[in-house]
Amino acid sequence: MVSRAAGHLEPVPAATGPGRATFLELFFDLAYVFALTRISARAFEDLTSGPGRENGWAAVTGGGKTLLLLLALWSIWQGTTWTTSRYDPYRIALQSVVLTALVAGMVMGVAIPQAFSQTALMFAVAYVVAQVSRPVVLSMVFGPRPYRWLKVRMAVVFAVTGVLWITGALLGTDAQVLLWTAALVLEYAAAWFGWPVPGLGRSTVSKWEIAGEHLAERYQQFFLVALGETLLVAGLTYTKAPYKAGHAWAFSLALATSILLWRVYVQRAGQVLAEAVMKARRPASIGRSAANTHLVMVVGLAATAIGYELIIEHPLDRIPGPWLATVLGGPALFLAGRARFEYEVFGRVSRARWIAILVLAAAAVPLLHLPGLAATAVAALVLGAVAVADARRAHGAPPEAAAPPS
Repeated sequence: MVSRAAGHLEPVPAATGPGRATFLELFFDLAYVFALTRISARAFEDLTSGPGRENGWAAVTGGGKTLLLLLALWSIWQGTTWTTSRYDPYRIALQSVVLTALVAGMVMGVAIPQAFSQTALMFAVAYVVAQVSRPVVLSMVFGPRPYRWLKVRMAVVFAVTGVLWITGALLGTDAQVLLWTAALVLEYAAAWFGWPVPGLGRSTVSKWEIAGEHLAERYQQFFLVALGETLLVAGLTYTKAPYKAGHAWAFSLALATSILLWRVYVQRAGQVLAEAVMKARRPASIGRSAANTHLVMVVGLAATAIGYELIIEHPLDRIPGPWLATVLGGPALFLAGRARFEYEVFGRVSRARWIAILVLAAAAVPLLHLPGLAATAVAALVLGAVAVADARRAHGAPPEAAAPPS
């Protein structure tokens, strides 16, 4: 995938050999390990303290704000990853883009706990710098070709939404949430429709050239980053809790759940994503679809990690509805994303995933009257059943080849 020709930066042809993630890209991912732990810590704080905790209102408002921050982090990670999957990641210009995103991710991670109060401006400035600098740098190193105009349009969009981010950071919380939400909606919509700007046109995403194997690998790596964050949260929480039987059981179930999440993800579809992207008639389209799917799964993993923290600290207590929604909703959201992932890779969805989601939903009412440990056990059992169903389906059969829908 590497093209070190001198001169202007050009997209890497899709037919070029497979390219592995560079050490700099893996280094970049480490900033997001930290940022995701701050996301979990913030959500945990919203669920366990503050006004409205008893009736669940804090979970709704706090969860919405935390999701807003997670979507901002994902936007930077995804934009950077698409850049290194379309252009030579060994070029100095690309490396400067990655390093800028790394620093921004760390600054945003530090700002997350107070992102809607004291550190709002820190978060907003880091986000805007990362988003605006990327297309500006790329537009400067492109030759006089259509690729440059795509980056110009992206820079225009991020400059406009950047005003919303900075202005929101200077206002009260309600106005801040409103403006930041509007900025993200505009950015995600612009990306979906090919970055349209009046007078400058728009792009057709399906015609973009990408290094499919590299992009698929990067999605898999980010999933592992999010999965590793669940282990980190479980381990850190258990070291703070009393070493008693209930806490040990909660930690053991959390560890088992993370292993099952990995198993369900990798069972065939997670292993052949690159093959599916390369086989697709429009690789960029399935690549963008896989991005949305992985976002859903990562949100599910983040919620699952929060559930670990809640139950490890309160294993034998009856937990309120918002806590239970996190413990069961995290795995359910992961399974929903995994079902769509399966469709993207194979053009079908196994019944086991939808049945598992329905079982988790049906178990919610009786589990309100049982200790939190029971909810974690149910989630682990359901994921275990899905893993067993996947293994039985694959047993004795040749490895299933990717067959993405046209």
